[in-house]
Amino acid sequence: MSHTRTSQLPATDHEAAAAPERSPDADESTAARGSSAGTSAEAREAAEVREAGDVGASEERPAAEKTEKAEPADEDAALSGEPVEADPEPSAEDADASAAGRSTDPSEPTDPSRLSGDGRTPDEEVAGTGTEAGGDTEAGTDSGTGGDAEAGTDSGTGGDAEAGTDTRTGGVTDAETAGTGQPDGPDEAGGPGEAGETGERGARDGAATPSAPGHDGGDPPGEAGGGAADEPPAPRGRRGRHPKAERVLAWTTTALAVALVVFALLLPNDISKIEPGRFLRIPAEGILGAALLLVLPPRARRIVAVVAGLGLGALTIVKLLDMGSYWTLDRPFDLVLDWILLDDAQSFMKDSLGENGALVATIGVIVLAVVMVVLLALSVLRLSRLMVENRHTTGRTLLILGTAWITCSTLTLESSGVPIASHSAATLIENRVESVRKGLRDGEAFEKQSAIDAFADTPPDQLLTGLRGKDVLITFIESYGRSAIDDPQMGVPLGETLAQKTQELKDAGYASRSGWLRSPITGAGSWLGHSTFLSGLWIKNQSRYNNLVASDRLTLTEAFRRTGAWRTVGIVPGTQKAWPEGKFFGLNHIYDSDQLGYQGPKFSWSTMPDQYTLKAFEELEHGKAGRKPMMAEIILTSSHNPWAPIPSTIPEDRIGDGSIYHSLQKAEGKDPKEVWKDPSNVRDEYRKSIQYSVTSLVDHVAKYGSKDTVLIFLGDHQPNKTVTGENPSHDVPVSIVAQDPEVLDKIADWGWTDGLKPAEDAPQWRMDKFRDLFMTAFGSQADGTP
Repeated sequence: MSHTRTSQLPATDHEAAAAPERSPDADESTAARGSSAGTSAEAREAAEVREAGDVGASEERPAAEKTEKAEPADEDAALSGEPVEADPEPSAEDADASAAGRSTDPSEPTDPSRLSGDGRTPDEEVAGTGTEAGGDTEAGTDSGTGGDAEAGTDSGTGGDAEAGTDTRTGGVTDAETAGTGQPDGPDEAGGPGEAGETGERGARDGAATPSAPGHDGGDPPGEAGGGAADEPPAPRGRRGRHPKAERVLAWTTTALAVALVVFALLLPNDISKIEPGRFLRIPAEGILGAALLLVLPPRARRIVAVVAGLGLGALTIVKLLDMGSYWTLDRPFDLVLDWILLDDAQSFMKDSLGENGALVATIGVIVLAVVMVVLLALSVLRLSRLMVENRHTTGRTLLILGTAWITCSTLTLESSGVPIASHSAATLIENRVESVRKGLRDGEAFEKQSAIDAFADTPPDQLLTGLRGKDVLITFIESYGRSAIDDPQMGVPLGETLAQKTQELKDAGYASRSGWLRSPITGAGSWLGHSTFLSGLWIKNQSRYNNLVASDRLTLTEAFRRTGAWRTVGIVPGTQKAWPEGKFFGLNHIYDSDQLGYQGPKFSWSTMPDQYTLKAFEELEHGKAGRKPMMAEIILTSSHNPWAPIPSTIPEDRIGDGSIYHSLQKAEGKDPKEVWKDPSNVRDEYRKSIQYSVTSLVDHVAKYGSKDTVLIFLGDHQPNKTVTGENPSHDVPVSIVAQDPEVLDKIADWGWTDGLKPAEDAPQWRMDKFRDLFMTAFGSQADGTP
């Protein structure tokens, strides 16, 4: 590098080129006036004009040639404007003296034109002020060959090469500026890095970029002559002030980026499978993705890195949705059909956390999702740049990891029961794509299934002939699943309640039979269970439900209505808005939460206690004098998640319009936030809610039923995994209660258990089989068997 000295009062190349030519006499006159005035400023200005003239005259020369121009031998020659031959090899001592603005000849007196206004030389001025020779270092920014010339950034510390910070020249790196003398990476000072990007292109851009004011294309402004090796110039700007801290921050950021990407790749989509061993595996997707980014050209690499980061963020969101879906529904989230369930999730949060708490939680979830996607995109982009800057190290690392993955895959090595050679992310994507395809095909398959209906053309007078004159109550108890009976913690006290209520029914003249039905859902989605039971079709998702209610399928409730022998009503306290599907199910009248007249508080999700719901049914429909036989579909909701607070059973004469429950809830109700801190407490409260619902229903039938009453009650689905544990069955109990022995005689061949508690080995049928079996048993064809 040449050591061309720049003036203290810089003039741009443009100004130098535009300056008029001056005669030698005028120049000498100017120098004389500067000397006689005793001011170095004017002398330096004159010298600047001549140097600028030389630069303007040589403007057509290549930029590289200008940077190699030799330093004038002395100040007088510079002031004369005459060309000076370049000294091919100045000594280190001469270079130091030149950088300090001193003459290398000890016998030569100090040039008066170089004295400052107070008579001091530049050396004395530097010593007195503590600033480095070279003047204002903020005359311009550096954009040399050390980093990415396109981005105009600093790649000296191995950090973010596109962070918009200062790029040093190939002569001095950040590490050298800090006094370490060692760069942080192989590509910091124009060394091997991105071929054609960080080194060669930076050099081309550096040569073509106009110099800063007073800078002739050689050393950076403020570092004339390259600076003294013993006293490096102080770092300038935000970067370089704390080099060690910045290096630690850069490495920490890189480590966090790696951890975040690996975490996203290896995170399972089921919360029950999260364990440390799963994050010690080797993700094949990471190896292949890194190899692809390594070979792509710069622009394509950046695009692919951003897209990959966004895709990885989206995949992580899908995994989190799957976690919630597995926890509640014991299945992955349906990306096409399950978005409607988010309304239920919002309602659950309102019931559990309150209105404000649910709003804060919702906003927090949305912000977290956005931040996660952005961070993953930035992480992949950062890692892609570092890989290219350290191409050889990255290549060797990927080769080692790839070999290790193949070895572990071949030998089927495992960690915590899962393969070390992981491709879970790719498998998940493949499964989701296939799930969408199956979902699209499922619509056609369901249409074919629903078109087959053995009772579609049965004359109304032949439907349900074995129940004519009876009041049939089809009652669903929310979340009443097999776990409530089989689990030791819940089954013993609930079993005692079922035995007690069985005896009370016997005392009232009733008999009962019980069995098991397998629901298509678990944890949530009650309407899917209801429609499966009533339609005789397997309604496992929202798409099937939508197709069902748009069809002319004969439901069990519609069969009662079609005969004209029953008034059909729906008691649906959980419905808080219009329910047009009610017409499809053949209900003459629907009583939703507004029409039941309740004036008390909600009990979490449940709009009213079951005991009040049954009282309202008695007053609005069942207890009317002179009515015709009725079929009622009744939904009991007190056992709905989150099972706190639970209403207590009170004497019926105290219920009134439900206002009494305000004081009862305040005095006895439990806070769901406290209950859900301990899964054992959750199971206890769930069991109590089932006991409350069963007790309310049996007490109502025992009091208001008659010899013409036929009660069918069942659960719609199992509760979520907090109650059931891992891999629960989808079974729910179902019971038929009647005083008339002929009713139970018609189902004697079903093999159901006597009483309200089905035996462990009682028959287990799919829920969609019940409609045909029931209509066959009580219709004109009474010889049907399961």
